[in-house]
Amino acid sequence: MFRRLVIANRGEIACRIARTARALGIEVLALYSAADAGARHVRLADEAWPIGAAPAEQSYLNVAAILAAARAARADAIHPGYGFLAENAQFAADCAAAGLVFVGPSPQAIAAMGDKAAAKERMARAGVAVLPGYQGADQALATLERRGAELGFPLIIKPSAGGGGKGMHIVRAQSELSDALDAARRLAVSAFGDGHLLLERYLASARHVEVQLLSDGHGRVLHLSDRDCSVQRRHQKLIEEAPAPQISPATRARLADAACTVARAIDYVGAGTVEFLLEGTDCYFMEMNTRLQVEHGVTEAISAVDLVEWQLRIAAGEPLTLEQSQLAPRGHAVEARICAEDPVRDFLPGAGTLALAQWPEPLTGVRVDRGFDSGDVVPPHYDSLLGKVIAHGRTRSEAIARLRSALAATRIAGVPTNTQWLAAALDTAALRAGPVSTGFVAEHGEALAGTSESLELAPFAAAAYVFARASVGGAERTPWDAVDGFRLGGSAATEVRLVRNDKRLIARCLWCHPQSLEVSIAGREGVTTALELEAPGLLGHPLTLRPRSGGGYGHVLVRGQAIDAWRDGLHEIYRAEALDDCASASTVASGGLTTLLPGVVVGVRVAAGEHVEPGQALLIVEAMKMEHTIRAPHAGTIGAVHVRAGDRVRENQTLITLAAPEIEPSGSPPNAERG
Repeated sequence: MFRRLVIANRGEIACRIARTARALGIEVLALYSAADAGARHVRLADEAWPIGAAPAEQSYLNVAAILAAARAARADAIHPGYGFLAENAQFAADCAAAGLVFVGPSPQAIAAMGDKAAAKERMARAGVAVLPGYQGADQALATLERRGAELGFPLIIKPSAGGGGKGMHIVRAQSELSDALDAARRLAVSAFGDGHLLLERYLASARHVEVQLLSDGHGRVLHLSDRDCSVQRRHQKLIEEAPAPQISPATRARLADAACTVARAIDYVGAGTVEFLLEGTDCYFMEMNTRLQVEHGVTEAISAVDLVEWQLRIAAGEPLTLEQSQLAPRGHAVEARICAEDPVRDFLPGAGTLALAQWPEPLTGVRVDRGFDSGDVVPPHYDSLLGKVIAHGRTRSEAIARLRSALAATRIAGVPTNTQWLAAALDTAALRAGPVSTGFVAEHGEALAGTSESLELAPFAAAAYVFARASVGGAERTPWDAVDGFRLGGSAATEVRLVRNDKRLIARCLWCHPQSLEVSIAGREGVTTALELEAPGLLGHPLTLRPRSGGGYGHVLVRGQAIDAWRDGLHEIYRAEALDDCASASTVASGGLTTLLPGVVVGVRVAAGEHVEPGQALLIVEAMKMEHTIRAPHAGTIGAVHVRAGDRVRENQTLITLAAPEIEPSGSPPNAERG
């Protein structure tokens, strides 16, 4: 077995590989770009080596830098993970030339499957069914248009050298074909340096089903059942499960036989996945991924086989000791990919600092493979995957229920995520009944993202904000500093103005005792929510609120004026515009107004010395392609404006200094009732 292993990757998969390598007694050597110097995969490693600037081309795709680091680290082997260089035949050859074992198949096997057109032709000759299409050498646009018309619509255009769903175009009518071919060729050249295209018949109601393989260098090929990966957006998978549901034994056997035929046809060695499109009982070869798949965890759950361990053992020359009869599926597993992206904005990726990354506890049947923790930075340069939550159960329904519960316990703040969308997807009747087709997101995606206008968690957000403000200052505070609504003769109300998606509302919070509030929302007459503070939370952790009348707990993170609230898989983000309370005016302190996200100042609305009122717009910051208005939390005088329009600002940078209003002289405590 190897002594020192370089992991030529980052994020979740680098952490996953490190876990198994360390269990085998192998020293883990991490590589990192300038953007990942403090990343979790670096913290978990025995050693870490820098390989270049943040852009992937200068680091994780920089073969010279990676090999130089591996030599300096005295490594025995390199594991490429997935993505980046994992399916680069030349990189595999370069590793061998440098005296390093590449943990993966041979350069020849990678090259055989790297060109989709050539792979289809080869598999057709081997007797594997392929989709009708055109992948010929004549790539003139006129030829492609003619061949497309002959093939019929809908059809799909794919870059022959591509992978991971990049550059694919679905064409539903002849009138769309010419423009789609132009666009596909431009992207193919830009992304892969190869403009060769292939055309295939598009199966709108097909399922994406794949078979996991293990093959050693001693002639043995085993299959570890199949997976269904049909829930996709832009050909990128979101939810996967194993085994694929509702497939007849005969069809399942044909899929396994076809996958093993593919592996034997190219003398494949290592872990690999053969992907098929399944329509009814007809299955068609799509491609082979000559690497570890993101969704390998669901197969591990139903087989009790560590695929990374076997990758390492096979690369070290060991034979497979497993028997096919041992690999029958045990129960069912479902996985959800937690990504830094916003489903409301067409899954637009996000970046920034994770104010919170609270993952589910590793309970029975629940596994978390994560690449990030609280405080980590999600760079804008790479894939948006933060982690994966995998649930295993005796039945499919039990696995889905466990995954749904685990997603409800996943709380991430600081970047947008698809966690709520995934929970909503698991709640759909279509997915629970299963199976679904690759058209699931097109059919249900807009409705699943439509919960963005909800204000269900506003009472929890307002209450948590008041509790958090009441706790500021520590033990040195006097009774006159408390923001607890105390009055001679009874408690007074605290008013919080909240904003969500440009919708403003006023929450009126009435103290009942130090850990209890009654919250009413203006415009919702007669509706009052009584909330108890169950767990105050530590710094950087959510407060836990319990409805006094019963029901699910809410978890709320207050970070300055931003408020994240979670309950039963629902996540809503609010901004507190102002807090008007009847406590001491000294609690309305002077101070600096900051921005929660890095961005660019696009407008300044005030000047030094100017008096402002609560809620008045002070300046506008554009962050992550959205404009955010910074408003006065209280009346006062602008002490200084520290930025100008066009300035780039960092997270938590002070933008404006706002002086608190003067307190009127009085012989009684500030704001005390006079009688």
